[in-house]
Amino acid sequence: MVAGLEREEGEKIMDMKGYYKDKVCIVTGGNSGIGFALSEELLRRSATVYMAGRNPSKLAAAAEVLKDHGERVRTIVVDVTKQEEVQQAIERTAAEAGRLDMLFNNAGIGGTIQFEKATLQDWRTIIDTNTWSVIYGVYAAVPIMLRQGSGHIVNTSSIAGIVPFPMQGLYALTKFGVTGLTECLRYEYAEKGIRFSTICPSNIATPIFKKSIDGTVHDQLAIPDDAYPADRAASDVLDRMAMGDGIIIVPEQPGTDFWKGYKAGNPEMEAFLMKMAHDRRESLETRGTYF
Repeated sequence: MVAGLEREEGEKIMDMKGYYKDKVCIVTGGNSGIGFALSEELLRRSATVYMAGRNPSKLAAAAEVLKDHGERVRTIVVDVTKQEEVQQAIERTAAEAGRLDMLFNNAGIGGTIQFEKATLQDWRTIIDTNTWSVIYGVYAAVPIMLRQGSGHIVNTSSIAGIVPFPMQGLYALTKFGVTGLTECLRYEYAEKGIRFSTICPSNIATPIFKKSIDGTVHDQLAIPDDAYPADRAASDVLDRMAMGDGIIIVPEQPGTDFWKGYKAGNPEMEAFLMKMAHDRRESLETRGTYF
């Protein structure tokens, strides 16, 4: 066991809310979806939250919803696909607050599309948003946390970052990359006091289901009926982070079963993925959507 990764019995039962008290946190994509839910739950647990996003009006509206938390709600206007902006935002936040305890690299876009229908611009857009943004964030935050001797970096991947769902090759490339990077760094920096966690959401009730790679909103698409509430997902994630977990699948079921079945080469899981590929292609050809 690598030093720093052990979890003593007392740590397992630590006060989940206490882990976040007075912590300085940055949450990218903080004005909507999982990012907003994480921001709200962090505030409930007495953290100071810098909600980051590229749209000033949306950020302001999100912050207004959380105004009861007073000065612990802050906003940062930043385009996470631009390295200079990410670097400056993180460095300025750490300088203003005196430290940076947690960085949530959460901003991202979805992407369900057949490989042969994807353009090279689609590839560039999703890689810039889902992968390069995470690299930029980690690159800026690690030196700060090394100087502090502590910190926690949380990168949002996906269940599609550990299980290869069909028609999601573009998305899976970005999310498998995020999972792999985060797991490597979890071991690399354990002895330095920096924790890393990967969030792997399954179906969470957020607007991501209605958006295409280029950001177009499709009102005819629907959030799945079985989607897990974003606020519950955020609470689950923060509890698991406090316990020191690396890969955090939310909700745990059926995501954990998918992951275990895929890793084990389970024939039922193989058949499930084959059927999903068939059903999604058929749905596209008959209804014009993948679902």
